[in-house]
Amino acid sequence: MGVKYSSKINKIRSFALGLIFAGFIVMYGGIFFRENVIVMTIFMILGLVFILASTVVYFWIGLLSTRTIQVTCPSCEKQTKMLGRVDVCMYCKEPLTLDPELDGKEFDEKYNSKRYNKIEKS
Repeated sequence: MGVKYSSKINKIRSFALGLIFAGFIVMYGGIFFRENVIVMTIFMILGLVFILASTVVYFWIGLLSTRTIQVTCPSCEKQTKMLGRVDVCMYCKEPLTLDPELDGKEFDEKYNSKRYNKIEKS
């Protein structure tokens, strides 16, 4: 079955959502230590830190999302946002690139890394 790709914006949003769920799970874990107030407080504060971290990530991706390039997907004809040299459509998962050097090549997320760009230019 091949690798399933997702747009970078959606990956970061999913990570932030995972932080929220992790925060709630850690907080609920604190309920098991009701007798020991210090341990319960540590769990509650740690859960709150996870939730605050997700807020920061959501804020960051929101700011990043406003500076992205909007392109029309050739497959589904919907407007989608692109981060980096290659990305996939948010709706139909069609590989997208604005770099003419990568046009027609097999889609790979490694084209976005700075290390790969240095190796390629050498």
